[in-house]
Amino acid sequence: QVQLVESGGGLVQPGGSLRLSCAASGRTFSQYAMGWFRQAPGKARDIVAAVGTITYYADSVKGRFTISRDNAKNTVYLQMNSLKPEDTAVYYCALHRTYYITIRAMDYNYWGQGTQVTVSS
Repeated sequence: QVQLVESGGGLVQPGGSLRLSCAASGRTFSQYAMGWFRQAPGKARDIVAAVGTITYYADSVKGRFTISRDNAKNTVYLQMNSLKPEDTAVYYCALHRTYYITIRAMDYNYWGQGTQVTVSS
């Protein structure tokens, strides 16, 4: 069983930055693809970024967000810069039990509890 725990969310003004972290339990973290998703009220849970065989970014965050991982710490990060009000959502990290990334939420095997990001002046 894998447990994922996110942290780093909060309230930030437009143009500001936040870094989300997701710590994973288990000894085989480095073998798996990791993704960040977000879900705004009344909307579907959408992919933001993923890292594994390749690195993927949704068009809406390209050039502003960076996903990275530290396998020694079993942690994946999402650095979010130039934040916009439309980035407001609950952000989730997820683990896919292969190293091949996928952008479909249904393919991910484990999920964190989510962390709220609010971008507002």
